[in-house]
Amino acid sequence: MRARVIYNPTAGREQLKRNMVEILQILEKAGYETSAFETTPKPYSARDEARRAALNHFDLIVAAGGDGTVNEVINGIAVLENRPKVGIIPAGTTNDYARALKIPRSDLLEAAEIIAAGHAIPMDIGKANDVYFMNIAAGGYLSDVSYEVPIKLKTIFGYLAYLVKGAEKLPSIKPIHMRIEYDDGVFDGIASMFIVALTNSAGGFETIDPDMLLGDGKFTLFVVKTASIFEILQVLASVLNNGNHINNPNVLYKQTSYVKAESRDGQRLMINLDGEYGGDDPVTFVNLQQHIYIMGNTSEYADPIDSKKNKVAFIKEMETLRPEELDDNSLPYDGIN
Repeated sequence: MRARVIYNPTAGREQLKRNMVEILQILEKAGYETSAFETTPKPYSARDEARRAALNHFDLIVAAGGDGTVNEVINGIAVLENRPKVGIIPAGTTNDYARALKIPRSDLLEAAEIIAAGHAIPMDIGKANDVYFMNIAAGGYLSDVSYEVPIKLKTIFGYLAYLVKGAEKLPSIKPIHMRIEYDDGVFDGIASMFIVALTNSAGGFETIDPDMLLGDGKFTLFVVKTASIFEILQVLASVLNNGNHINNPNVLYKQTSYVKAESRDGQRLMINLDGEYGGDDPVTFVNLQQHIYIMGNTSEYADPIDSKKNKVAFIKEMETLRPEELDDNSLPYDGIN
């Protein structure tokens, strides 16, 4: 058997480079003839190398880096008829996909041992028009603004610093008239964002869908039917609180094999695929059931939830926050009638 390790040399503060020999040795002991490829700044370096390796009949491709590296590897092989298995050595910031598969995120060599153990999990892959994603797709309007925000709100976003980039700036959330089609119906109305999820891990959250089953051919679809900052924070708090957001009246929650989304009022509806810009609407998401085998961890091992204290503090602050504490005049699009 042959394995190709595709690694981002800058990920994990260059820990991958320092540990690469040991990683290769672990895979060699598992019976693989192993080689490595260091990605370059050239666009789609990991994607192109993954496709080249697959066409040269490698049995295993290891994506070593952050979620972006994993996404590129998936995009490199998903279109092919004969697809090698994929291993993951997480060395990025959030490593959501590794979290979902219970792959160690704090020890690169332990992650390599998971690959060597050889348990392959058939995973669904999403296709958004002509691009593939493996974890989360989203659409909506989010942009950073630099005006001052209420102190209490700034405190709450501080607790979400591990999730929200630029936590000192309040995202300006703009309502959009969206039409979103799914298996059992159509949502046609005002919303701020939608999420199409393949796993239960996004941005450090691990309770996106308490009922999710990996590999069942279904997306989890959420539509946030409000642009009120206060109500969106309540939704976030309910996500942290054992996934109670699925019962929130401001959330449409569905399990579906496909999603079609478009803006109905002429506003730009930008699409995010696994944390990267993935084009504009209209977009059709199709679930490719059990399309790629990913080496995962089936033992009882699981990393502790990141920033647990921050999550507890966030929920505590939300319990005491009142709508009148938000300065509506300083929050554009705060609330929809």
